[in-house]
Amino acid sequence: MNTLQPLLVTLGDAVGIGPEIIVRGHRQGQLQGAVVLGDAAVLARAGAGLLAVVDAPADLAQVPPGCLCVLQPPGLPSGLAQLPWGVIDARSGAAAARCIEHAVTLVKAGQGSAIVTAPIHKEAFAAAGVDFPGHTELLQHLAAEAGAPPPPVRMMLANPELRVVLVTIHLSLRKAIEALNFDVVLQTLQIAHTSAAAWGQPQPRIAVAGLNPHAGEGGLFGREEIDFIAPAVRAAQAQGLNVSGPYAPDTVFMRARQGAFDLVVAMTHDHGLIPVKYLGVEQGVNVTLGLPFVRTSPDHGTAFDIAGKGQADPASLVAAVQMARRLVQRPA
Repeated sequence: MNTLQPLLVTLGDAVGIGPEIIVRGHRQGQLQGAVVLGDAAVLARAGAGLLAVVDAPADLAQVPPGCLCVLQPPGLPSGLAQLPWGVIDARSGAAAARCIEHAVTLVKAGQGSAIVTAPIHKEAFAAAGVDFPGHTELLQHLAAEAGAPPPPVRMMLANPELRVVLVTIHLSLRKAIEALNFDVVLQTLQIAHTSAAAWGQPQPRIAVAGLNPHAGEGGLFGREEIDFIAPAVRAAQAQGLNVSGPYAPDTVFMRARQGAFDLVVAMTHDHGLIPVKYLGVEQGVNVTLGLPFVRTSPDHGTAFDIAGKGQADPASLVAAVQMARRLVQRPA
């Protein structure tokens, strides 16, 4: 990873709040040293003033102060700036995916230091024929080297009070429970432990949240904790990881917020993300752990209901940019 190269910010869904929060973050002076991969006309519609369209990230050095630096990936659909705000469209889904693909190509080639992704809409992805349910799965696929399997990755949501790593992500609850086993829990603990060094915690205190009420209550409310969650915790401990649990999921997040733990590993998407988002999305950041490059994003979605109305708050995007900068300045 070349930490001297620009930060790459992807547009997100062209008819969501992604373009607006990028423009507002730029106006606040928070996108210095960043190149936005997207459509210049879409950003102009979102209120961008001075735009400089470049051919490569290295051209950022020649962009006049105050200009938003934009790189338009090849293959973007035409007419994106004419699409109605807040309406699912295959063209905006295809454009969002193309920006992500090009960003990964650039960062793997050493032309970007990290990737910050503005929100995409999963239904627009599907309408465009993108065969991945979200950012995490697409990035995992794109990160794989030719002929090699994709790297194991995990989603982490973080704010100043709480960091949560998920074992499963974009699956129905039934399928998520079916996907849980000893191996995936242990692998999640290993990824969380290794990744924590990037933000300065080589020996993080990791708490494991149970799946069932009261962490199963000794098997009364389910056996997942007994059958594979607790054994995975013991295996991680045998490898020297500072892991404990499983703890009752209705109290472990409060304990972590109070300082008892550095990270919480949760078994399912909503189990882990509800407590983080309850604290507010303004400072929340989504970090993909396990990729060969740094990727962060806001912890909110496209907010179609307020897109184009001038109400979008760039705080979470700014937090994602700041997190990406911190992570590329430390050895992983």
